Amino acid sequence: MPNTQIQIFDTTLRDGEQVPGCTLNTKEKIEIARELERLGVDVMEVGFPISSPGDFESVSRISKIIKNATVCALTRAVPNDIEVAANAIKSAKRPRIHTGIGTSDSHVFNKLRTTREKVIERGVAAVKLAKKYVEDVEFYAEDAGRTDNEYLAMVIEAVIKAGATVVNIPDTTGYCLPSEYGEKIKYLQENVKGIHNTTISTHCHNDLGLATANSIMGVRNGARQIECTINGIGERAGNASLEEVVMIMRKHNDLNFDTGINTKYLSEISTIVSAKMNMPVQANKAIVGSNAFAHSSGIHQDGVIKSRDTYEIIDPEEVGALDSSIVLTARSGRAALNYRAKKLGFEFCKDELERHYQAFLNLADQKKIIQDQDLIKLFSVAATG
Repeated sequence: MPNTQIQIFDTTLRDGEQVPGCTLNTKEKIEIARELERLGVDVMEVGFPISSPGDFESVSRISKIIKNATVCALTRAVPNDIEVAANAIKSAKRPRIHTGIGTSDSHVFNKLRTTREKVIERGVAAVKLAKKYVEDVEFYAEDAGRTDNEYLAMVIEAVIKAGATVVNIPDTTGYCLPSEYGEKIKYLQENVKGIHNTTISTHCHNDLGLATANSIMGVRNGARQIECTINGIGERAGNASLEEVVMIMRKHNDLNFDTGINTKYLSEISTIVSAKMNMPVQANKAIVGSNAFAHSSGIHQDGVIKSRDTYEIIDPEEVGALDSSIVLTARSGRAALNYRAKKLGFEFCKDELERHYQAFLNLADQKKIIQDQDLIKLFSVAATG
């Protein structure tokens, strides 16, 4: 039985670009949009057209170029937002308008200063207006993570009746525990009339480091779209990381989920986004960090040299990374030194290896990392000495 296909909704060009210092010009946005299409995302949210003339132009131009993915534009539940967004994506082969409003008590009473009833009215009106321009309308219930489930169900049922094809349940502040977020999706599945005719989407933030876990719990409980970004870039602590959610589903066959993502492009697009958005990727970042496939502990190095899957659950080639890296430090063992020596064309007997290893340790105590040129010099000095 084939795995259930989970839609990947990438919002690098919208939510990711909201990070201070990460603003892109239209040319850069188009370049990333093309890479996202090559990667195989199902939906790309490419901007918030009402926010600026530049963003409108970017959304409009991308809409004319992208052919295989749905092109989505964000709006508030404001008529002018929706009309401007509809104009921006009018040339898209697969257009979507993403509209919505806050639903938590904090948003309803403090930010919007309105009533719960008025929020439902505005949400329904926004979906109905968007529906006049496009068939595919996604509704977001902002701060759904902190919204009472009964009220959230009322909101979602009303917008589905109004024509929403996708309902987004954002954990806007990254507050939910995975169990809580999963239960929220399950509650909606069981209590909202018509929800089985729509797609439930996750949009999880990483304020407590739980965005990826919450997204996976969402799909385990009925969501069929995950909203995420390359490298997990996004507001504050970021969003669910595309490469993480994709590879979790790819490696855990027991979940019975998969995506249409060509994972061999993950490392490449990570580097492109990092460079263009001036956002370095932390070395220990899962999947795409520079240390993701690097080993410096002697015990780990010995295991990887004998069998890669001893310490690596992902083959670097699966994500387009370079081969596993054996990093030589004072923590490295004889197996790692011998492995690197052979790579450099040196063959040693047991006694020679032991002599070189002791010299290596002395050098490694002085330097943090031993490079190939250090080894060549070390072996050459020992040979002449």
